[in-house]
Order: sequence, then C-alpha cells, then structure tokens
Amino acid sequence: DVVETQEHYKSRWRSIWIMYLTMFLSSVGFSIVIMSVWPYLQKIDPTADASFLGWIIASYSIGQMVASPLFGLWSNYRPRREPLVVSTAISVAANCLYAYVHLPHSHNKYYMLTARALVGFGAGNVAVVRSYIAGATSLTERTSAMANTSACQAVGFILGPVFQTCFTLIGEEGVTWKFLYLQLNMYTAPVLFGALLGVINIILIFAIFREHRVDDLGRQYKSINSDGEGSDVLDQNTEGSIDHVAVVALNILFFVILFVFAVFETIATPLTMDMYSWTRKQAVFYNGIILSAIGIESVIVFMVVKTLSKKTGERAILHAGLLIVLVGFFILLPWGKKLPNIQWQEIKNTTIPRTAPSEMLAPFWSLPELQLPSNHTAEPVGCPVTQSWCLNTPMIYLAQYISSDVLIGLGYPVCNVMSYTLYSKVLGPKPQGVYMGWLTASGSGARILGPVFVSQIYTHLGPRWAFSLICGVVVVSLLLLEIVYKRLIAFSVRYGRMQE
Repeated sequence: DVVETQEHYKSRWRSIWIMYLTMFLSSVGFSIVIMSVWPYLQKIDPTADASFLGWIIASYSIGQMVASPLFGLWSNYRPRREPLVVSTAISVAANCLYAYVHLPHSHNKYYMLTARALVGFGAGNVAVVRSYIAGATSLTERTSAMANTSACQAVGFILGPVFQTCFTLIGEEGVTWKFLYLQLNMYTAPVLFGALLGVINIILIFAIFREHRVDDLGRQYKSINSDGEGSDVLDQNTEGSIDHVAVVALNILFFVILFVFAVFETIATPLTMDMYSWTRKQAVFYNGIILSAIGIESVIVFMVVKTLSKKTGERAILHAGLLIVLVGFFILLPWGKKLPNIQWQEIKNTTIPRTAPSEMLAPFWSLPELQLPSNHTAEPVGCPVTQSWCLNTPMIYLAQYISSDVLIGLGYPVCNVMSYTLYSKVLGPKPQGVYMGWLTASGSGARILGPVFVSQIYTHLGPRWAFSLICGVVVVSLLLLEIVYKRLIAFSVRYGRMQE
C-alpha cells in the first residue's frame, strides 16, 4: 500500500542529495585548514604555543557539541530550511572571519579561536541533516541513506587536506587586495573557498530542498515541519512511546565508537615516532598515506554495508564492527621482547630542550621545531627517556601497527553507520531533531575527550596501559550491546505495525 507519485519521489531524493552535500561541506569545513592552522597561528600571533593550538582544534568540536541540540530543537518545530540556512550562513561568516584574523594588532589567536568555534557551531546542522534523512526515508531505504551520508562525511574529511595542498601553490605571501584588506594566500584561500561552497549550498537549499516526511512504509504524511508543500498526505501516526533505554544505550555506544577512533587518530604520530624512530617529517608523510588509505577503505565499507545489512540486520553488523575494533586495539598491545630505540640525546645534551608530553602528543601539524645546538644537525629520534615506560615496554612492531590500522579502518565505519541507522529506527516517526542533536553532541564530546585521554595515559603509562584500557572500554560496550540487543528494534516493529 505504498503510494508515492513519481514527482514526489524525485523531489524527496533531490532534497536528500542536498543533505548529502551539506554533510560533505560540513566535514570539509573542518579538515580544509587543519594542516595549516599551526603555521598560520605562528605567523599571526607569535605568543601562541602548542597548547593553545589544542584549544583551537578542540573549539570546533565544542562549538558543534553546543549547537547540535539547539539546531535539532529548532528543526523539530519549524521547517528545516531555516536552521540549515542559518547554520550554513554562520559557517560562511566564520570562514570569512578566519581570513581576516591577521588584521588586529593584538590577541589574534583569540580571533582564530572564535572563528574555528563558530565554524563548529555552524556544523551543528549535522543533527538537522540526519534527522531529515531519517524522516524522509522508509525503513528499507534508511540504512542505505545513512551509509551514503557517512560516506559523504568521510569523503569530505579526505578531500579537505587535498584542497589545502592545492592552495599551498599560492604561497605564504600570495596576493594582497588592499581595498578589501584581504591577503589571499595559502592560509586564507582554503577558508574563502569553503565560504564559497557554503554560499552555493545556501542557494541550493532555497532552490531545490523541499520538506518531505514519510512513514516507515514510505507513505507521505504531514508533520510540524511542513511549509505547505504537498496536501494529499496521511496524518502522522506517532502513537506509542520511544524506548529511552535503547536511546541512551545507543548514545553511549556512539560515544565509545567516536572516542576510540579519536584516540587512534591522535596517537598515530607520537606512537610511530616513539616506536620506529621516525622523524617528524617521516611520521607526517607515512601516517598521511596510511590515514588516506583508511579513508578510502571506509568509503568502500560504507557502500558494502548497505547490501550486507539487508541480509544480516543492523544489530549483528554493529556487534561484528565492535568486535573488529576490539581485535584491532588488542593487536596493538606490546607482545615482543625488543625495546624501542631510546632518545638518549634528551639527557646527554642538556642544551636540547626536553619535549613536553603535551607537545609530543599534539597533532603532527603542531609539533614545534626543536632548537638544536650548532653541533647537532639532525633532530633526536626514538622514544624519549622522559617517558619512563620507554625503558621497559616492548616495541610495537610495524606489522602490528599496519594490521591494527586495517582492522580499525574496517570496524569504525561499520559501527558509525549502524549506530546512526539503529538510532533513527528506534526513534521512529516522532520528531528526531533534538535526539539527533544529542547523538551528535555525544560524538563531539568523544572527539574532545579522546585526545585528552591519550595525552595523559599514553605519556605517563605507555601503550600497554592505553590500549588495554581501550580494549576494556570496547568490551564493556559489547556487554551493553548484548543487554539491550533485543530492544534495538524499529519503532514500527516494536508496536506491531511492521514485521522485522
């Protein structure tokens, strides 16, 4: 009894494709400047140090965490075009602000901090995007649509640094337009490009995006978000209450998934420098290749999981994804007897400044250049003796590290898509804006706490403790999944309107 005209079907999917684009641009907005934040910060404000860079990186996630529930609440009661346009406009304005942070005579670092926080605030529209897609798709369409959304997000994270690399051809000086007080260089061109993409996105939202809602069977019905488009629709049937135990459980699981991946991203550079005596340049280059390969692997997984879920169901795939992540971190535990090379220069020559733990674990773009004395021509490599665990913890072999990368690159996208899909199905036909906002906020919180966890546990206790604790967290999440497994069913299935 699914009734939908061809015109309505095309309009609905055109709107969903606009949401895919919005998700893509949101992730590009984060990653397009991430490689150049540290050198640009040093250029505009010499008083800024690596610890302040950490705040600038975290400000994006903090802004998104604050904004997601707010935009989600807005989208529950008004046409979604409103929060989508406003949030995108905030991102455009924030990118323009970033391009002018060099103008003030002082406190430039705080202007950059504000700009990145506002870009993150604008990225809170992720909650609106996912709630719209959940409401505009039937149960049979939803897994595929959520997978496409996550794939667009992943592609945005991959292509952002690629765009940044292309803009480096402009150079540090670039071109100055005095009448606009604008310096167009390798630092400002990426954000201005991001602003241009945001303007295009706003135009497309006005021109193409339409409000559509369908029930779990795919039948169109009215909702509070309707802006008068479409009249021959069913009344919304939301009888029944949401299973809040399942909702809370999925929020916790999503937090764990984002948390362990944030730890993995953050630890890659310091771990490889400590274990394999890589220089900063080598660590950046090799890990860049590895992370790019993982990004491509994730996009492939997003596509495969759409078909696989139809045969096994989302819950089983989520369970398998968590198991794969667990194995990935278990492999990273130090098992051998060989110790890593020790960076003895730290104590042999006191004129070489010791690297503080916060600096060693900062992202590779924030690593400060060591001021070596004239009789030293190469930077110290190996595991710093200031980390006491280096003297008694076996090294992690390169084969372990690569194998772990492959497994985590497989398990993470599986868990990401399935948690979003199950969450939207559990919520059912009720307005999902606020709920999606809380899910996005939990993910943002995980991306903030993950690097903090690494900086404390890894630096002071070493990889054995860090990865053991991560394995413990994943085991607890698997137990939680077992406890709520039978509750993670679609709203319509729970109330007997559809068969699972």
